[in-house]
Amino acid sequence: MTDQEDFSSLLREFENEHAGITKQAPEIGDKVQGTVVSIQGEFIFVDLGAKTEGMIEIEEFTDADGNLSIGIGDPIEIAVSGKDEDSGTLLLGTRHARQARGSEGLRRAFEQGIPVEGRVTGVIKGGVEVEISSERAFCPASQIDIQFIEDLESYVGERLAFRITKFEGGRHTNLVVSRRVLLEEERRTLAADTRDHLEVGAVMKGTVSSIRDFGAFIDLGGIEGMVHISELSVGRIEHPNDILAVGQAVEVAVLRIEKTDNPRQAEKIALSIRALEKDPWQDAQSQYPAGTSVTGKVVRIQAFGAFIELAPGIDGLVHISEMGGERRINHPQEIVSVGDQVQARVLSVDMEKRRISLSLSDARKREANTTPDITAEQTRPKQSFGTLGDLLKASMNKKK
Repeated sequence: MTDQEDFSSLLREFENEHAGITKQAPEIGDKVQGTVVSIQGEFIFVDLGAKTEGMIEIEEFTDADGNLSIGIGDPIEIAVSGKDEDSGTLLLGTRHARQARGSEGLRRAFEQGIPVEGRVTGVIKGGVEVEISSERAFCPASQIDIQFIEDLESYVGERLAFRITKFEGGRHTNLVVSRRVLLEEERRTLAADTRDHLEVGAVMKGTVSSIRDFGAFIDLGGIEGMVHISELSVGRIEHPNDILAVGQAVEVAVLRIEKTDNPRQAEKIALSIRALEKDPWQDAQSQYPAGTSVTGKVVRIQAFGAFIELAPGIDGLVHISEMGGERRINHPQEIVSVGDQVQARVLSVDMEKRRISLSLSDARKREANTTPDITAEQTRPKQSFGTLGDLLKASMNKKK
């Protein structure tokens, strides 16, 4: 090996050993990867490589029953929320909030962007008052949450994480804080993870974030998609509230993803719950063979007949010619009304066109035949007394 080759080999070895040292230090909001090396007290400690450590509040990975979902040796990917300047340790996770001590501790938290924990003590004009390390802080109403909050009283007594957005020392410390910036950072981190799995055809879990007359919005994790009312169920529903509630966990299929020019909403995502349900027509042929007696509800009436819901997602049609028996009827409304429960008989099933032809039961036809023909009574010519001229002419004829 020549001296030049020996030098090159040593250089490569040095670069490999020190590759991480020259990397730019992670900033707040950046995602980092590491390995859990210890769990002590309220914190989980993570080795991030390049002689860098991070710490996470243990609550970040603790469920409602107190079970810890992570252990020593597990790999982890998580966002940076701040930095402890004394130790150089990165603060990781979305829930991380330090107990700042005194005015100096608050100043350092402000300069370093470290979240701090505070308790909402009351509602004041324009926002809420927050107690942080025995100091009073102000959180504007627009900064308490991502969404507009009408009833700020609901936050009183809550201990929450905030970021200090304004710090003025002196005899009386002037503090302004925001919870919204932390929530937005969390959503951006979640959105990045969600986009890694977001594609047409993907099945994803989400939470109902809001409900409208035309459908429901689903939070997929930092990104919202919409389920149109027609994609909520194979059955007929009047309003999304019939089957969904805000906060409800749901599973959805991604139908479409459309890019937009709106920086606040990079894509429009069309979702479906219906696509994950079993096709109700799959067993229709065997479930409704010709001659079967069925019961259903009248859901729609047209001039040519009435549609009967036999099961969620399956309607049958009773043609007007199969309604009146021996009596001729002019409109299905003479026999049935929307909402009526009726008995019928299956005439045929067309699986290709997804059509079921029905005939009203004989009992219903007999009932129709005994009902007075109101239309005929209304159209029968009535006796006329004639015009005034006719009456005068008749009177003159009598005198003659």
